[in-house]
Amino acid sequence: MRLASTKSVTPGMILAQSIYNENGVVLIQKGLKLTEKMLGRLLNQGITYIYIEDEFTEDIYVEPVLSDKLRVDASKTIKDIFLELRESGLKERAYILEKKGKKLASVVERIMEDIKSSEKSLSMLTEIFITDDYIFHHSLNVTIYSLAIGVEMNLSNKKLTEIGIGAMLHDIGKIFIDPEILQKPDKLSVEEFEIIKEHTTMGFDFLRKSADMPAVVSHCAYQHHERLDGSGYPRGIKGDEIHTYAKLIGIADVFDAVTSNRVYRDAMLPHEGLEIIYAGAINLFEKNMVEAFKRSIVVYPVGLSLQLSDGREGVVVRQNKHICDRPVIRIMSEDGKHMRTPYELDLASVINVTVTAVITD
Repeated sequence: MRLASTKSVTPGMILAQSIYNENGVVLIQKGLKLTEKMLGRLLNQGITYIYIEDEFTEDIYVEPVLSDKLRVDASKTIKDIFLELRESGLKERAYILEKKGKKLASVVERIMEDIKSSEKSLSMLTEIFITDDYIFHHSLNVTIYSLAIGVEMNLSNKKLTEIGIGAMLHDIGKIFIDPEILQKPDKLSVEEFEIIKEHTTMGFDFLRKSADMPAVVSHCAYQHHERLDGSGYPRGIKGDEIHTYAKLIGIADVFDAVTSNRVYRDAMLPHEGLEIIYAGAINLFEKNMVEAFKRSIVVYPVGLSLQLSDGREGVVVRQNKHICDRPVIRIMSEDGKHMRTPYELDLASVINVTVTAVITD
């Protein structure tokens, strides 16, 4: 299979990776020939990249980050908590969070164990979902990325659990924001953006009143948009004034936001999202956390077509753990000529060859 821009896929091509909703239900089964109607629906849902079958890459297989059962359990837990809180009165909310707290911690611990036991780096692009509410999907992705950074930094299980719960609930304040503003498909006005920014304070005020939540969890909600140079919100605090967990979750939050499929804009590919994080590695984000994040994720996902500095082109077939910007490439063409017998090139062992472009059509 190879990864292609949905806009470049033509009717008749065969889907190589099933597309799901957040409940794990298959919406479009792999192996189906894609029709113009299907492709239009995917684009309307904000799905900008899909996997398609290709005779030269038919042996390439992409493994999910989490097991299907764990992803469904985690998505359901987040969705249940957010929806119950959104639809409940003030007096009921503290009880709901208390009731769901143990389930939340259990899901975080399961995700943490999956990440620790995996020999592979994270690539969320391999799991293509259509969801009615971005917040649930985003909260899970931010949890996964945050835990991956924490694991790479060798943090204790206690700290990882706190980070995981903080990441799952970092956007909890959005349940108090008008859904019409949250789900607006167009650019927000200045006034609307100011309302959105209030989710940090609202989340903090709600979580700090819960006796069963660690105090640091409320600070994750409060500070995940703060930045080292004081340019963040809601308080514009700087450096060590920002809680370590919030700094870490802030990196995961930005990366997932720019690499996720959204109706109003195309998702960036991981290498593009990482460039944004690196651009802020001095003024906005802790450099050691950015480096840990880079070691944790896949920069060029399996199935992605790349152009190399020596003119060769190929498809990513495998990753090199901890050097994720130097994958193994199956070379498909040299000097503009298609190879009759493709061969593999390990970029980790060839230091004078670099990736110069990503090919998505």
